[in-house]
Amino acid sequence: MIEIRNLVKRYGDHVAVDHLNLTIEEGKVYGFLGPNGAGKSTTMNIMTGYLSATEGDVIINGHSILEEPEEAKACIGYLPELPPLYTDMTVLEYLTFCAGLKRVPVQERSAQIQRVVQMTRLESVIGRLIANLSKGYRQRVGLAQAILGFPPIIILDEPTIGLDPKQIIEIRRLISNLAKEHTVILSSHILSEIQAVCDQIIIIHHGKLLANDTPDRLEEELGGSNTLHLTVKGEKKTVEKLLANEAGVTVEELEQEGAYTYATVRMGAEDVREHLFFACADQRTPILNLHLDETSLEQVFLRLTSDAVVAPPQKKRRGLLHRNSVQPEGTSIAVAPVHPEEPEKHEEVSD
Repeated sequence: MIEIRNLVKRYGDHVAVDHLNLTIEEGKVYGFLGPNGAGKSTTMNIMTGYLSATEGDVIINGHSILEEPEEAKACIGYLPELPPLYTDMTVLEYLTFCAGLKRVPVQERSAQIQRVVQMTRLESVIGRLIANLSKGYRQRVGLAQAILGFPPIIILDEPTIGLDPKQIIEIRRLISNLAKEHTVILSSHILSEIQAVCDQIIIIHHGKLLANDTPDRLEEELGGSNTLHLTVKGEKKTVEKLLANEAGVTVEELEQEGAYTYATVRMGAEDVREHLFFACADQRTPILNLHLDETSLEQVFLRLTSDAVVAPPQKKRRGLLHRNSVQPEGTSIAVAPVHPEEPEKHEEVSD
């Protein structure tokens, strides 16, 4: 579908994209991630023909973006981070204009415009000037023009900027529906959004490819999902004996406070949570809390785009039932990015 070959983009001495090689398959939703300045938007602009590459090429459905730009661009619908809108037009005039640019057959334009208007929920503003629309509605107009013509590949750069939570959910559903007939490439700083809709995650940093895999595989490969934290009501000696009798369990930490024993153990290949539960119940030392470390996409992203992994300081217990209540659930490490670039903050606008 899309093949990026040894792609390089330089701005003077700065290398924005550094010999990037990537293959994007048909019929999937790809999440395109990276810190600010990683080269995401530059790569997407080259893929769509907005920018020229310093070196390398992009092949789209067998067409080189350099040698056959018109044929390659015809395969792509693109929503930039800042939608290219003509604010002195109405929504209908703008979409009609875009349909002409995309060479949609005249006899099909009205039906296609009506369809994308319904998909993006623009019925109520179809006759209004774009200049008078809120930021959220402008974003949806930009999304409508990207879908218009129904190209096989749709590239969306921050498509939910300015949308309220309800509209974000609607756009997620729309992306999922588009994936049934299109290949979708989605760039966003909202990692939960990427995780919710994407089949494959691409992570780049300093213009280089760091990862290209499914969310589950990335979390599994980079996670510590075999570490258990237990809060048991019982004596430390009793809990220690119980854990010692469990095959494949390594005790990393064990201490008692009052009537409660806190344990951190590492499992082997076998999941022993159910067996531990019944073993403790038989000894009348009930497990009051059992927490399995799970790696989130956010942790995967930070680990891959950081050069240092720093263990968190010991947290003071708050309450009896949850030992690490200060630390977010599922977090086993804290990561300090070498380049502390925070995602851009975008103002949310209600429509």
